[in-house]
Amino acid sequence: MSSRFVRRAIGAACVGAVVLLAILGPWLIEADPLRQNLRAALRPPFGDDLLGTDHLGRSVLARLAHAARLSVSFGAASAASAALLGTGLGLVAALRGGIVDRVAGALCDATMALPGLLLVLILAAFAPGAFWPLYLGIALALWVEFFRLVRTVARSRLMAPEVEAARLFGFGDLHIVKRHLLPHLLPALGALFAFGFGASVAAVSTLSFIGVGLRPPTPEWGNMMTELLPYYDEAPIQLLAPAGLLFATVLGLQLLAGRDTK
Repeated sequence: MSSRFVRRAIGAACVGAVVLLAILGPWLIEADPLRQNLRAALRPPFGDDLLGTDHLGRSVLARLAHAARLSVSFGAASAASAALLGTGLGLVAALRGGIVDRVAGALCDATMALPGLLLVLILAAFAPGAFWPLYLGIALALWVEFFRLVRTVARSRLMAPEVEAARLFGFGDLHIVKRHLLPHLLPALGALFAFGFGASVAAVSTLSFIGVGLRPPTPEWGNMMTELLPYYDEAPIQLLAPAGLLFATVLGLQLLAGRDTK
């Protein structure tokens, strides 16, 4: 059994467990993630609540499940939007060249000159605590990686003899993209999507943890860690649970995206 297979299996298990929690958890767990019960604050695990309660008596397991759904949805949406934008612009720039390529390249350079975190913070200032500025900011910060990859690979492939032959036979850009470009791009795009997915999940949790992302009482892993940090002596499991899920998600995606080095 190769080390690559083992890494992919571990990564798939980590990501699959989190995705199952995100899909099935909110349906199977009856507890309301927003319902407070101060009489049950910081209740230890087991019993009625498998992971105990937080400082406001809310079910930690229920909040973890709803936070997993939010994080998975957010990461997938941000990475997919960045992939569509970057891939589309990269293909157009490579196929058209000239002024189109220069304008797209200048837009890419301008985006890279602005730190991604700063871009997110600027957008978040328009609607503090809202979902859309985080989504838009992270997607705009990630698209340049897809653009650079696609433009570089497409430029190289467009000079291949089979592509030149296809043009001589009258085949259009759509046929060339589907037949000669995408098969070479998809493996690298899949790996880049996994990295972007993990980066998006980590970013939204980090921003929420430092108070500039999604705000309480929204169930989100970063929010949960911030709220429970003052009670780490009394409720270490409740604090470690969201941190562990965040770590498992990012690690699993990194293992799925990683490649063997020779």
